[in-house]
Amino acid sequence: MAAVELSGLSHAYGRGAMRRQVLQNISLRIDPGEVVLLTGPSGCGKTTLLTLIGALRSVQAGDVTVLGERLDGAGRRRRQQLRRRIGMIFQGHNLLRCLTAEQNVQMGSDLLSGLGYRARRDEARRWLRAVGLEDQMAQMPHDLSGGQKQRVAIARALAAHPRLLLADEPTAALDSATGRGVVELLRTLALEQSCAVLMVTHDPRILDVADRLLRMEDGCLLPPVQ
Repeated sequence: MAAVELSGLSHAYGRGAMRRQVLQNISLRIDPGEVVLLTGPSGCGKTTLLTLIGALRSVQAGDVTVLGERLDGAGRRRRQQLRRRIGMIFQGHNLLRCLTAEQNVQMGSDLLSGLGYRARRDEARRWLRAVGLEDQMAQMPHDLSGGQKQRVAIARALAAHPRLLLADEPTAALDSATGRGVVELLRTLALEQSCAVLMVTHDPRILDVADRLLRMEDGCLLPPVQ
């Protein structure tokens, strides 16, 4: 079973004269364990595509199946339940300012069933160490750099053991070595846990980790280069 299967997905913003078509007839399949990178100019619809696959928006047109769940016609509650199985890494970090780095990451491990508090805490610490923040666990978000915040957000997504990981420019705020390490982590997650990964990136340093490279322009997926 595919992790993601899209057929004829289209999406627009606004109404009437202000209506703007953002996605046009997108068809795509991503299998478990596959790492797919999506590139394209700013404003071409990449982030909108991620949010639709991530069940953050209602599907307007087309067939969308994610982790075996049909999203076209799905209500808010059904989409909320599906999001518990999806890891999301977006550029805004979305860390809770009142929680430490460790506590933010534990929000991810808290989604794992059958684990006690100590096991969930240990899982959070394990992923913080994996992204190189073992010395920053007790820091509040306002005491972290932009790159460190991004790594906390990445650790939080991974701590939930997602079946699908969606990432929007996860290496944008990271130096070359750290960015490479993070992408290798995502690759390991895909291989060891059969997690599908869809990553939007403009970073040419990480293109070699992909099983497939897709390009989008003007709301359309371009044919693969032969």
